[in-house]
Amino acid sequence: MACVEYSVQDGIATIRIDDGKRNALSPDVLREIYAAFDRAEADRAAVILTGRDDVFSAGFDLNVMKRGGTRALAMLRLGYALPARVLSYPYPVIAACNGHSLAMGVFLMLAADYVVGCRGDFRIAANEVAIGLPMPRVAAAMLRHRLHPAAFQRAVVLAEYFDVAAAKNAGFFDTLVEPAELVLHARNLATGYLDLDPTAHRKSKRRIRKALVRQVRFSVYLDLVDAALLGLRGTKPR
Repeated sequence: MACVEYSVQDGIATIRIDDGKRNALSPDVLREIYAAFDRAEADRAAVILTGRDDVFSAGFDLNVMKRGGTRALAMLRLGYALPARVLSYPYPVIAACNGHSLAMGVFLMLAADYVVGCRGDFRIAANEVAIGLPMPRVAAAMLRHRLHPAAFQRAVVLAEYFDVAAAKNAGFFDTLVEPAELVLHARNLATGYLDLDPTAHRKSKRRIRKALVRQVRFSVYLDLVDAALLGLRGTKPR
């Protein structure tokens, strides 16, 4: 069953992750996200990336992680490389965060050009240290890309859980809206961004992110080596 929905209207593609649960990023779900971005690029569309109900994504699929082996490493490879794909996407990308976002869900969200969060009793966290894992290099790069320095330190070394107001102050979100307004607000933003010169947008984005994208892509290899050496031991739900 497909867990990623794709639709396009008036030059705006909506990519919605919905596995009916916590939006775990399994290998299959990650491949569907890649395919959706490929479709959106072929459609020359701005993208709204969103989740379901009260969750954007809770991170990598625990069941796959617990089993370990080549499928788990494939999941990590796909996930760690995904921010670079989103960072270099040639049209505007808006992440509309429906609620909770953890670990890999956070790193994917932060790759967007603009991040809209919604008010509510939700938590945003990169909780690797709390579950016994050194922060992956890709993850640290994405957090540093968006967060204010003090919040970056707390997010990485203390695995701080941020409520939505603190998350906005830290830099996870550009703005906060009521849950009922989330999709409409994201669509209004995307509609406005369609007026941007597409060539100037693409070249400017890639110019200022060239070093970050290169860092992320190189870090994928190093993070996979670390994961293989650790044997994916000690992982808990993310």
